[in-house]
Amino acid sequence: MKDLLAKFENKRPEIVFEWKDSETEAEGWVVINSLRGGAAGGGTRMRKGLDKREVESLAKTMEVKFTVSGPAIGGAKSGINFDPADPRKQGVLERWYRVVFPLLKNYYGTGGDLNVDEIHEVIPITEEYGLWHPQEGIVNGHYHATEPQKINKLGQLRQGVSKVLEDVNYSPSLARKYTVADMITGYGVAKAVCHYYEIWGGNLKGKRAIIQGWGNVGAAAAYYLASEGAKVVGIIDRAGGLINPAGFSTDEINDLFLNRHGNTLTADNLLSFEEVNQRIWDLEAEIFIPAAASRLVTRDQVERMKANGLEVISCGANVPFQDPEIFFGATGEFADQHVSVIPDFVANCGMARVFAYLMEQDVEITDEAIFSDISRTIKTALEKTHDRNPQKTEIAKTSFEIALGQLL
Repeated sequence: MKDLLAKFENKRPEIVFEWKDSETEAEGWVVINSLRGGAAGGGTRMRKGLDKREVESLAKTMEVKFTVSGPAIGGAKSGINFDPADPRKQGVLERWYRVVFPLLKNYYGTGGDLNVDEIHEVIPITEEYGLWHPQEGIVNGHYHATEPQKINKLGQLRQGVSKVLEDVNYSPSLARKYTVADMITGYGVAKAVCHYYEIWGGNLKGKRAIIQGWGNVGAAAAYYLASEGAKVVGIIDRAGGLINPAGFSTDEINDLFLNRHGNTLTADNLLSFEEVNQRIWDLEAEIFIPAAASRLVTRDQVERMKANGLEVISCGANVPFQDPEIFFGATGEFADQHVSVIPDFVANCGMARVFAYLMEQDVEITDEAIFSDISRTIKTALEKTHDRNPQKTEIAKTSFEIALGQLL
């Protein structure tokens, strides 16, 4: 497996597009790892300090993810090195999408990612330039759709991704008008845990969980886990955190979700980041959801959680372990050898799968249909892994072997 990974990691990307903004210090890259199937897909992220290497690693991660979510296309990613809190952000994004428009029209599909919002930024800007949807390049490059098929697929994408949730089983508040895009990734991360216990044995109800990150992915995963009977005992976010060894109630988790300030955890009794970071890794918990930025989780943290009963890690963040390798470094390998690690390309494939589902012909666009499709997709991937490896360790390794067998 390591030889296959090394071969895949070291393969030069097919296309690298580089950009320097004319009006600010912003710089950006589109990395298309390959045009497998005639197209490539991957979201747009923005953060200060981002570099081409990070974008390349994420593009390769997307290519692996598509082996689970579909369609059978290449991986890509857009990255902009710029402070997302800068008031000039909107102008940077407008100029960025203007220059990458030809790619998005013909063979590259994008969406939101870290600090870039699909609904409020990507879609309005690209629509203004004449794109029917940010995934249009995949419809053109991969599906070679006829005009009626293109109208159907792009219409479904426009309707489905921005769809406001109407089913109380999937939304923490019907009054707040959460969309599919807001909730789907966190839902998949939580369902990966549910399916893990169904397939490998055990009962989710009463299991204790630690959540790292309180953005859309972490908060939604916590909400859905609590709804399934798990108990969230600790939350760590960049602004601070909360600890309750007895577990927060479902109502308390719901309130913490609804009371977020942007993507930041807010609470009257918020503990400092330093205090939470010192205590949270020693809590008794069976589930860990890393759902903050990439490459944060250390071996020491994994060892401490393992000593206190950790059973499963469901990766909400891409490449969550603090390793230099793109996919599988020493920390990730240690975790995989000692606990059950559901890799990012399975656990957080929700948004990619939504795009794939909505690009099928004449699909049902309801909350139940979309969310059930995500659940089935993740369960199928985990069942394939279990068929090859019924042990509770080296789940990530086995999943990578299955994926790379399709790509190399």
